[in-house]
Amino acid sequence: MDKHSSSTLSPARRHNILQALRRGTVPSDGLDQLAVGLDHLGPVIDQELSSVAAGAGMFKAVRGEYGSGKTFAARWIEQRALDAGFAVAEVQISETDTPLHKLETVYRRTTEELRTTSSPTRAFRDVLDAWLAAVDMDAEAAGRDRSDLIEERLSAVAQVAPVFPLALRGYLRAVEEDETEIADGLAAWLGGQGNVSSAVKRYAGIKGELDKFTATGFLRGLIEILRGAGQSGLLLVLDEVETLQRMRTDTREKSLNALRQWLDEISNDRYPGLYLLITGTTAFFEGGQGIKRLQPLYDRLRVDFSGDPRWDNPRAVQIRLQSFDHARLVDAGCRVRDLFVDGLAEDESKAARVASTVSDGYIASLADAVAGELGGRVGVAPRIFLRTVVDVLDRVELHEDFDPREHYTVKVGSVGEPTDEGHAMASGSSVSQEPVTDPDSIEL
Repeated sequence: MDKHSSSTLSPARRHNILQALRRGTVPSDGLDQLAVGLDHLGPVIDQELSSVAAGAGMFKAVRGEYGSGKTFAARWIEQRALDAGFAVAEVQISETDTPLHKLETVYRRTTEELRTTSSPTRAFRDVLDAWLAAVDMDAEAAGRDRSDLIEERLSAVAQVAPVFPLALRGYLRAVEEDETEIADGLAAWLGGQGNVSSAVKRYAGIKGELDKFTATGFLRGLIEILRGAGQSGLLLVLDEVETLQRMRTDTREKSLNALRQWLDEISNDRYPGLYLLITGTTAFFEGGQGIKRLQPLYDRLRVDFSGDPRWDNPRAVQIRLQSFDHARLVDAGCRVRDLFVDGLAEDESKAARVASTVSDGYIASLADAVAGELGGRVGVAPRIFLRTVVDVLDRVELHEDFDPREHYTVKVGSVGEPTDEGHAMASGSSVSQEPVTDPDSIEL
């Protein structure tokens, strides 16, 4: 099996990837090193991102069963977006914390989770300051008044949410006057946070709290600020959308209708610079408790997947992921092994020992063992398997006499249907990896 370009990774990124796999979670970056079965999507995703960067709006749905890697695919797309200069936010949809029909809550979560290549966490304030700095530079270069330039650049936003540029001007004035607490409060209010004091609001001449009606304008304002601060646009990922199926009827109906409205507004160019991505199971897209409950939404999202998956159209509004088979599982395991070995480059003898001990053949046998423990259900195995691979690699590195064919077995605990594919390791699956006292008890 070919060796991948993991040697180009920094030690920090390699460490973060392996640590995430040890926990059974999806790494936050470096996913290009582990992507299996997604190569055919790359050119289309990149083309769509380029279109959004040029001012279009885009909607995409990622569909797949538990274990097909929806969360992985979404974060792989996030990484491509970051590489293309986009800001990214991933929002988990839930009935209590982030209901889809309450756009003001979705907006607040978006600003909380916003990240860029230069600000990997909580980037909203940095983006805000970068936009204002860019306005300052442009106003000075053109010999114009800064307030007039702000009004001009946010004119479209002011039509749907006039308080957004009002608060932005107040924030700018507070920064200039060194009113730190007021500036912090207005930044929080612009980010959709509640409980901002009345004194802060009076300073900027604003009233009330963000609601679902003005949240649309605020999201458009955020995108304008991102683009003005040098970002290509915003990739917004709504994960766990399939949880709508388990919500109260009234909440589900409102959320489905909100999703339909978003699709229509994106189609009508109301969100230039926004790439909206949702993930869901086949049941959400085809079952009775999902989008079929709202026929107009189903009509907009429907894609015929009755044919051979080889001929799927990645440009369609929905793309489907195939569950892992044995070959993809082994490929992923070998990539992780190569990543691990590259981190041992300074100790050539140790690197050679790990690579030869955890060979392609052994990884294939390990995949068989994990799938066997899961009753042959390879589709739910990827996270369990990759965590097991890293555990074997750790043991081989740390103990010179450790031979996994003699001293290691795999035991998978009772596996219930996970409530969320994105957290399969934490919500229903467990692995027990134990040294073997009787070599005859395994046949790897």
